[in-house]
Amino acid sequence: MTDSTGRRVTANLSLSLDGRYHGPGGPGDFSMFAPYVTSEVARNQLARIWEGATTALLGRINAEGFLGYWPPVAEDENADPRDRGYAKWLVDTEKVVFSTTLTEAPWERTRVVNAPAADVVTELRATDGGDILVNSCPSVIKPLLAADLLDRLYLMVFPEIAGGGQRLFDDGLPASTWALTHQEAGELGEIAMVYDRVR
Repeated sequence: MTDSTGRRVTANLSLSLDGRYHGPGGPGDFSMFAPYVTSEVARNQLARIWEGATTALLGRINAEGFLGYWPPVAEDENADPRDRGYAKWLVDTEKVVFSTTLTEAPWERTRVVNAPAADVVTELRATDGGDILVNSCPSVIKPLLAADLLDRLYLMVFPEIAGGGQRLFDDGLPASTWALTHQEAGELGEIAMVYDRVR
């Protein structure tokens, strides 16, 4: 559903085998993912997600975590080049942060919006630029899936059953078909996949 500007809407997220993006301990429970996030496959996927993207969409909690962690990595000459490339991109790119509590952004090249994700994405699609990446933010990805506005999904699946926590794919989503355009498996059993929406 790319319009005349050709802007794709993409999203990345890591999931457990039972489809959860965090563990039973709540939104901050990522312990099951920890052994895998620095694997070669995960780092290759990290390098892949921002290629061609010129806008990052984040929720407030994501933004606070990401923009607290990644800027120093951009300056760290000893960091993995893939981590450093992503970090530099995140610092330098246009960022849109969804928040009902922030009134202004404490980060450079960032604007805060308090509006439905589908409306914001529709407006962004009408502007010039590269891909619009929903950066590991389920609270933005879910309404875009519900509105069928996502063109590409970058998924990492880790070989863990969380047994609790929130799932990405809720019941009631519109039926859709996706084409697997890339896959890569790692030694720990982690799998990186890229799915493009078939329209």
